[in-house]
Amino acid sequence: MTEYTPPDVWTWDAESGGKFANINRPIAGPTHDKDLQVGKHPFQLYSLATPNGVKVTVMFEELLELGIKEAEYDAWLINIGDGDQFGSGFVAVNPNSKIPALMDHSGDTPQRVFESGAILLHLAERFGKFLPTDTAKRTETLSWLFWQMGSAPYLGGGFGHFYAYAPEKFEYPINRFTMETKRQLDVLDRQLAEHEFIAGDEYTIADMAIWSWYGQLVLGRLYSAAEFLDVESYENVMRWAKAIDARPAVQRGRMVNRTFGEPETQLHQRHDASDFETKTQDKIGDPA
Repeated sequence: MTEYTPPDVWTWDAESGGKFANINRPIAGPTHDKDLQVGKHPFQLYSLATPNGVKVTVMFEELLELGIKEAEYDAWLINIGDGDQFGSGFVAVNPNSKIPALMDHSGDTPQRVFESGAILLHLAERFGKFLPTDTAKRTETLSWLFWQMGSAPYLGGGFGHFYAYAPEKFEYPINRFTMETKRQLDVLDRQLAEHEFIAGDEYTIADMAIWSWYGQLVLGRLYSAAEFLDVESYENVMRWAKAIDARPAVQRGRMVNRTFGEPETQLHQRHDASDFETKTQDKIGDPA
């Protein structure tokens, strides 16, 4: 490992950056003009089935599972590998050019919502579900929701990047972020030793947010790192992760905007509940 001496002023090298070098850049704003498609439902979601995207599609499917027809939504695929997130229409909804992004047309004035945690909170307040009304329980739920928003970059951008995606593997960053990831799993394991769900005895948006990252991690779906992290040792997290994974709405939510895995698990775009039966990739063959 060659020691790196930072220059006095950093300059961008477009050739560096590994797997995601073609979509990483040090400036914001659109790279091309492209309008977003708009469907028939009040909620228009623009996303991809990364953990952050899964949070929101799970939330929508959980609301629909409760029979809330007003939560019907269109989910449009944003292929971040192709740079769809830098289209002018998407940037207008999320100036940070990250999925997911939501346009809510259910009110008098269309409302954009970006950042996955903000979308979960927006929908929970809009429909009065998955967020306790009791002040103490609500505060606990929001504390864990924001814990996830602050912690996941260490898991995804830190551990996941250096363990799975960096062009070269170096011991120091892998050790650094492995230690932090395991510390976070221990935080969750201790909390779940005393509670059925993350924030207490109710299934909330905190569970949806945290499961999409840490639940899928311990179930072996992120970075092929389950054995490396010894996830089975976090018994309470495993119990919780499997219980949430068995929920029908979670199983559907994982499929939406998914472009990887077995064809029957991929629903590139979702515009109707029947799409899960008729428009998965094993049935239509071509990309949506």
